[in-house]
Amino acid sequence: MSGEVVLAARVYRDILKAVVKHVGKEDHKVHFIDFVKQEFRKNASLDSTREKINLARNYTYLLNSIHSHKDLLFSYNIAVDRTEEMKRVLGKSAASVGLRLPEVYQP
Repeated sequence: MSGEVVLAARVYRDILKAVVKHVGKEDHKVHFIDFVKQEFRKNASLDSTREKINLARNYTYLLNSIHSHKDLLFSYNIAVDRTEEMKRVLGKSAASVGLRLPEVYQP
């Protein structure tokens, strides 16, 4: 029984992280997070929890995969101006080693 509880907690954490990462946690989007929390609390006492956990895991995988696919398609499109995307990627790379990119002077 405790194995199922650990699995449910991991899936719950993963789906909340995916919703926050891909949907957002702004005030007008908080109802998505509230819905996930409500569904997990409601289904905690049901006998078919294994099916619900698998469904939640599959939804998490789908949400992450859709956004990865969207990012991949965006990176392949050479007709799009990618300067902002490159600044974001370079900024994340610099931040991962504790640096910041300098501000570029534009007259």
